[in-house]
Amino acid sequence: MSTFTVACIQNTAERDIEPSIGPVVELIRAAAARGADLVTLPEMVTMIEPHDRDVPAKARAEDDDPGLAAFRAEAAAAGVWMLIGSLLIRTAGGKVANRSFVVDPGGNIVARYDKLHLFDVDLDGGETYRESATVEAGDEAVLAPTPWGLLGLSVCYDLRFAYLYRALAQGGASFIGIPAAFTYTTGKDHWHVLVRARAIETGCFVFAPNQCGIHAEDRRTWGHSLIVNPWGEVLADGGDEVGLVTAEIDPVEVERARRMVPALKHDRRFDGPRAPVVGALEAGE
Repeated sequence: MSTFTVACIQNTAERDIEPSIGPVVELIRAAAARGADLVTLPEMVTMIEPHDRDVPAKARAEDDDPGLAAFRAEAAAAGVWMLIGSLLIRTAGGKVANRSFVVDPGGNIVARYDKLHLFDVDLDGGETYRESATVEAGDEAVLAPTPWGLLGLSVCYDLRFAYLYRALAQGGASFIGIPAAFTYTTGKDHWHVLVRARAIETGCFVFAPNQCGIHAEDRRTWGHSLIVNPWGEVLADGGDEVGLVTAEIDPVEVERARRMVPALKHDRRFDGPRAPVVGALEAGE
């Protein structure tokens, strides 16, 4: 199985969609120029609106989303695979889906994933997040086909639910995407630890593009987009500035790590709910 180059893009989204698109497009082009075969974008890559009540009105239906159209066009122009970390997509029920897209080098959507776990929390310092007020949670775990193997999809707060990643790995994932807009407050203490843990416990490569910087009304995201190998080693860290990082990925490392620590086969678990895994296609189909 051939090696490939992955890029994680790190941006600071505006509170409106259109102003956020151009800077991301420039970073996609820079990633392609550096030889990326797979370009990954963060969660809510085109919009972080601090007032929940305003989100549904600003969001667009999938067929009308200018960010989705622009990024699909860039994937086709550059001939790269792309994980659009997530966009806020208006749904028929009046809320939005926090939706990831996997796009092939022809600009075609090959997989969609709606975030399963929603971030509702009150943090020290007055930060309050109520994702469920505007976002309709998904109900399926998803594996996306790529030429190098299956990519398990997740978004941000999903990171804290280890059972999802075990289900993805046991369903055939060799790679895990964890696009995020992780807050600064939690990110500084938990981001690196959790991302590395998900790689170690699954024996997967993890691609975790994260937003960074200060957004509207002083919302702050942690940055430090990470590319982590199946042994838990950090291959690239995006720091705290807008930009991108790349790493060369050798899929052979997945089986090597799983032979050394075959935990996925030693599964003496309590009976309980497990995420259904859909879209488990053969790579390249």
